Amino acid sequence: MRIDVVSLFPEFIDQCAAFGVVGRARERGLLALKGWSPRDYAQGNYRRVDDRPFGGGPGMVMLIEPLRACLAAVRAADPQPAPVIYLSPQGRPLTQAKVRELAALPRLVLLCGRYEGVDERLLAAEVDEEISIGDYVLSGGELGAAVIVDAVTRLQEGALGDAESAEQDSFEGPEGLLDCPHYSHPASHELGEVPEVLRSGNHAAIARWRRQQSLLRTWLRRPDLLHEEQLSKADRALLEQARQALSGDSAP
Repeated sequence: MRIDVVSLFPEFIDQCAAFGVVGRARERGLLALKGWSPRDYAQGNYRRVDDRPFGGGPGMVMLIEPLRACLAAVRAADPQPAPVIYLSPQGRPLTQAKVRELAALPRLVLLCGRYEGVDERLLAAEVDEEISIGDYVLSGGELGAAVIVDAVTRLQEGALGDAESAEQDSFEGPEGLLDCPHYSHPASHELGEVPEVLRSGNHAAIARWRRQQSLLRTWLRRPDLLHEEQLSKADRALLEQARQALSGDSAP
């Protein structure tokens, strides 16, 4: 997969992508990542990329022409078509389903705004979609771009050491449930014990426990994700059993 990032700070994206899963994916040739600065395509001695907004008010707005020229160079660098995604608080919230959709594409172009944002005319003419990573405001789109780079890269075939790792993550699967708890060695510790079922070697019982914990954790922490009417009869029974056990444990 190829991802091009248009940013006033392209080195930031490159540094974020130098570690962990993304760094290894680049080394293996699974990800091609390139940063582009619109300042390189600005005119005049000062290479200006922003100006005051019409109508007054605080802040600056990123100009059309440097971004337009930069995006033209990005498109010319590779014949593969690619959607241009603008990282924006007004965008569609990023979900794991959207990540899977993006990860299936051969190429992405991510546009990072700064200041008060980008001239609306440029967005209307050049951008295919706006995406938000949450209901809060950052100084720029670079962190959002880094999030997308990481999320889509780990879904590329061969990016993870164990292909099942991505399949068992939170929000994966048709129900989009949260992941179950995980434990490692030692089995006994002053902070607690590893659940006996995980030490039993009974794979069917372990799978059942993990499914039940995933259902319960989603119900407790993100009930908005849990649509019980869409669960199987077995899942509903598991969840009800977990609720009863929790109620019994918490009773005075």
